[in-house]
Amino acid sequence: MEIADDQLADHWLSSITHPQLANAIEGVYAEASREIAARGPACWASGRCCNFEQHGHRLYVTGLEAAWCVARLPEIAGTRKENFAEPKLRLLVLEAAKEREGCPFQINNLCGVHAIKPLGCRVYFCDRSAQEWQMQLSERLIGRVRAIHDEFGIEYRYGEWRAMLARFV
Repeated sequence: MEIADDQLADHWLSSITHPQLANAIEGVYAEASREIAARGPACWASGRCCNFEQHGHRLYVTGLEAAWCVARLPEIAGTRKENFAEPKLRLLVLEAAKEREGCPFQINNLCGVHAIKPLGCRVYFCDRSAQEWQMQLSERLIGRVRAIHDEFGIEYRYGEWRAMLARFV
């Protein structure tokens, strides 16, 4: 079943509430965490990973990953420290992020949605020793996310992070 382009965000958001699908996505993220922990790459909290164009990379996500993050924004808002703004998805925030060539959820050099970030953010490290294995891990796990789309009959799209987020505004 093909979904009209203007209905994809609602399709993904309603799909992400299915408990088995949510468990499957969580399983992929847990596998990423285990494999990353086993390798121990360095993270310097420099914010380079969130400044896409400036540091020569782009973040791509699937529709379910974008929906996963968007659906959980209210959950993490209540867990934030006072010195951080509440993460909200607004068109102006997305446009400002594009202008500064970065992520709309970056706060100083930190990720404002760290607990719910997409797979590409989870596996990307500026640590040069991580570059080969992180690409292999990313490709393998994106394949698993694609399989989840297929298994549950969810329309699959893979696109640039900010463009995918704009579908939900």
